[in-house]
Amino acid sequence: MKNWLNIHLLLILFILPNNVQAQTDPDQMGAWYMYIFNSHFKKDSLWGVQGDIQHRNFNILGDLQQLLIRGGFTYMPKESPLKLTLGYAYISIGTYGDSHEKTAEHRFYQETSFPIKFGKRIFSTHRFRYEMRYIEDQDFRTRYRYAIFLNIPLNKPLIEPNAVYLSLYDEVLINGQRRIGSGKTVSFFDHNRLYGAMGYVFRKGLKMQLGMMRLTSNKFGKNQLQISLHHTF
Repeated sequence: MKNWLNIHLLLILFILPNNVQAQTDPDQMGAWYMYIFNSHFKKDSLWGVQGDIQHRNFNILGDLQQLLIRGGFTYMPKESPLKLTLGYAYISIGTYGDSHEKTAEHRFYQETSFPIKFGKRIFSTHRFRYEMRYIEDQDFRTRYRYAIFLNIPLNKPLIEPNAVYLSLYDEVLINGQRRIGSGKTVSFFDHNRLYGAMGYVFRKGLKMQLGMMRLTSNKFGKNQLQISLHHTF
């Protein structure tokens, strides 16, 4: 079982789609550094907060692609696996290369997510997200997103303290409006994110993941190193 999982991870990391026409920066790997948090207002409360801070680079470090700060209120109905979220994100968007020019985006979003367990060791989460985007110098636009996340503990039956686990996800992003102003358009398919990583649980509510994401669109493909800290409190 463990050997099969290791082979699967290698396939995810190294045999990813490469049949794209061009890249934004073909000689460089990008990097995303992320802090992701989740909390309830009090023990057994149906209400809570969640969010993340992400520093995304065109390269490993130094050339800012995006600084994303996002947070939302969550609600979990009684006797239901659903988590409902209403939130807001601010994104500062950089420009590739030596330019220091930045563009701002204000984004409101709604999402629902729910877990499904497959067998004894495969823990999945499904997430649907709807975004309303206000990007500087562009018309109002929307985007639809679906993601499936898989976590598979390797040395323990559960994702618990001292567990090493395999983390996988795939997310597809679809644009709502195609006309964005000034005669410009975007494609119906925005992009896809395919990810594989190894994770470690330091203690209850705190874990870290190190992995690789392959981002692909109709115009380019790019590999992104990802380092993420996940905090539940």
